[in-house]
Amino acid sequence: MEAPEQYPFDVAALRADFPILERSVGGDPTTPGEGPDDDVDLVYLDNAATSHTPDPVVETIADYYRTYNSNVHRGIHQLSQEASVAYEDAHDTVADFIGAAGREEVIFTKNTTEAMNLVAYAWGLETLGPEDNVVLTEMEHHASLVTWQQIGARTGADVRYIEVEADGTLDMDDAAAKIDDDTAMVSVVHISNTLGTVNPIRELASMTHAHDGLIFADGAQSVPNRPVDVVDLDVDFFAFSGHKMCGPTGIGVLYGRQALLESMQPYLYGGEMIRKVTFEESTWEDLPWKFEAGTPSIAQGIGLAAAIDYLESIGLERIEAHEELLAEYAHEQLSDLDGVEIYGPGGDERGGLVAFNVDGVHAHDLSSILNDYGVAVRAGDHCTQPLHDKLGVAASVRASFYVYNTVEEVDALVEAVTAARDLFA
Repeated sequence: MEAPEQYPFDVAALRADFPILERSVGGDPTTPGEGPDDDVDLVYLDNAATSHTPDPVVETIADYYRTYNSNVHRGIHQLSQEASVAYEDAHDTVADFIGAAGREEVIFTKNTTEAMNLVAYAWGLETLGPEDNVVLTEMEHHASLVTWQQIGARTGADVRYIEVEADGTLDMDDAAAKIDDDTAMVSVVHISNTLGTVNPIRELASMTHAHDGLIFADGAQSVPNRPVDVVDLDVDFFAFSGHKMCGPTGIGVLYGRQALLESMQPYLYGGEMIRKVTFEESTWEDLPWKFEAGTPSIAQGIGLAAAIDYLESIGLERIEAHEELLAEYAHEQLSDLDGVEIYGPGGDERGGLVAFNVDGVHAHDLSSILNDYGVAVRAGDHCTQPLHDKLGVAASVRASFYVYNTVEEVDALVEAVTAARDLFA
């Protein structure tokens, strides 16, 4: 594959919104940007872990703190009213973004992990028993795998895993065998953060609902880079994180069907989520506040809405096309290198990331050498230890792309990987 000559949007103009991309790296990490050897251009390819935040989103957050910083839902004064409206509007923005019926179906959490735990504890502990099973996949992030594993241990529910084929896709025949009339919940990652596999959520939802089970999709790697409609996917629960989609850290989203959320008891108790409290009993506030105990992440929620506005101004279809372009190009260029093993489906059948190893080079050593070239990637098991065990490797290197990355940065990655391979030859 030759290097593409044209992007789906003006990447050069967009990069101006991300001053951090102009950094050089290589100096003393205790004094970022000030070391004597800060002379290597940053090539940031760790977006599956955390994306960068554009100036318009940073300014929105700063504007909250500068002009109407106040707690929400608790004050009659003007600042509290302004903060409350902005925070509530942020729920509406998210609901529209993912196709939810309204803010009642959008719970703000800290991240995808907390969203998963909310459902596991508020629904799972109350519902599951030894006669039930929970079906996961072998490619699940620890946020799903560990959480349901622990809930299974507490309730006696069986935890099953849909097998991953050699090409990194799910064995759908195994899925049909594992999902049965005793399946209460199927929890599946929408896009694998290690393999890049885009899982068939609608097909899995159809299988699950045919047995009267529920399905929870982890959208941490899909919502940032492609259009997602929870109604079209036919999921019962869905979760994602703001910091992977140009938003701030400390904010995530749990989508749940309103009837399900209304039937569940709160996961956390305290202020904000109550309607009436006596010494004898308490009643709960309406959705979504019922599940948002205490002072919420106000600035982060407002910042998430701004990030959604930013992504929509680019166009989710164009963002998806851009990531696919970079992933396919990276997959092909790395595949052409001797001694490089890539995990997951082909370059035109994956999300915007590529995980790989170089023969004879530990993933951590490879990542360290890439850092010397200014290339920031992730090395480790990517919170998928059982999947790496299945692959027969302790760790892998993951390069992941986003809206501001370029073909030239993929070339820089390939050049650095080549140098590292030759160094250990």
